[in-house]
Amino acid sequence: MGPGTYYAGSTSYPQQLQHHLYAALPPHRETNQPNQRTARDFFIDENLRQTLARKSEASLMAIPNSTLPTAIAHYHSLVPLVHNSKKDDTLFGYKSHAYKATSVHDGKLYCLRRLQGYRVNETSSEYAIRNIQQNWSRVRNSNVVSVHLAFTNSSFGDSSLIFVTDFHPLAETLAQRHFASVHRYTNRYSASHVPEQTIWGYMVQIANALKSIHSAGLAARVLDASKILLTSEGQIALNACGILDVIQAGTDQTLADLQRMDLYLLGKLVLALGSSNASHHNQAKALESFARLYSSRMRTVTNWLLDCISVKPNDTIDDFASRISSEILSTFDSFGHSKNALQSALARELENSRIARLSMKIHNIADRPEYEHDRQWAEHGSRYCIKLFRDYVFHQVDAHGNPVLDLAHMLGCLNKLDVGTEEKIQLTTRDEETCMVVSYKDLKGCIDGAWQDLKRRAAS
Repeated sequence: MGPGTYYAGSTSYPQQLQHHLYAALPPHRETNQPNQRTARDFFIDENLRQTLARKSEASLMAIPNSTLPTAIAHYHSLVPLVHNSKKDDTLFGYKSHAYKATSVHDGKLYCLRRLQGYRVNETSSEYAIRNIQQNWSRVRNSNVVSVHLAFTNSSFGDSSLIFVTDFHPLAETLAQRHFASVHRYTNRYSASHVPEQTIWGYMVQIANALKSIHSAGLAARVLDASKILLTSEGQIALNACGILDVIQAGTDQTLADLQRMDLYLLGKLVLALGSSNASHHNQAKALESFARLYSSRMRTVTNWLLDCISVKPNDTIDDFASRISSEILSTFDSFGHSKNALQSALARELENSRIARLSMKIHNIADRPEYEHDRQWAEHGSRYCIKLFRDYVFHQVDAHGNPVLDLAHMLGCLNKLDVGTEEKIQLTTRDEETCMVVSYKDLKGCIDGAWQDLKRRAAS
């Protein structure tokens, strides 16, 4: 079977590729002896696999017999997402709810944020709702949760304002990560110390988000720990953007004032993370606690952000970016290492589909009960050596008759077979009365021929 079968537009290779030889991509794992290698050396890292599996499970989660509306506009299959609605009352002035939903247009998952009891009373609010999609579609940044649409709806039995954003499964907020619990009586968060390098990473990513937002002629306006998502380990995204554009439409604040307020809110966020107090009312006391834990450079940058409104009214996000240039380079290097690690994990999975296709061919041919009224079709001619090869790869036993589960042997044989190397192997029947010596090239030809026979019969 030629490469064009699976790779559109490709032609025959100028020379045979050595696909059975794996070339490990960096970063390289620690040096181990051959007998110390494990199954995970051939496949994706188990922790990464479990993370992706949990995200997939969260994406497919559904609630049977749900009392929620069947559909909201062209979104259906609503599943409530857990979040702190009390905090939303303070930020937005309305009780807020979040849902996972599926679009009937493209079948993709989205997050619907509902502001309960919102009523459009002014023309400016109606205008802001209509322009959410147009304004925020210009912001495409990895550190901003994309805003797609806003509309009013009465499917919940009241007048609600709905915002449609990207859905990030299993994302947690900075408040959930760093302000883990709320005291029962004081309603204050308890938190652990946040490392300085972690805060620098957050600061750089938020600066990247604000740069895109401000360049689009907008302002984030919400920079609260409960509205910043950790979409993956170490990567954050600003959420709830555009909501205050609608709720507070028609205010007298200029765009420059709102953008400077973004910088001030970033300073408050850094101070909250550093002082382990999500709702600090005494800023001077919080700064004292902050100064004891972090470097002078961190304190200087934080003070600069907090002074953006009163002391430095003309500074912009570009001025802030120039002040943290060295941290931007460090964060860029960190994300480069993460990218290399993911690319290395992806390289391990590169050939898995090819091996899966080959295994399917072998098992479709070997021990086929009947073909063209011939019950012994798989036992005759070139098909018989395919059956013996199947036993050679998957059914090996040791001298005591115990199964040999050698993953490296299985993968090595299948890779060599797929390439069709000249290497020869000895195949033996289970009763050890018959043996034959064949090359992988011959076996590949046998499998391709038998597969073509089956395809012709299936197409007829």
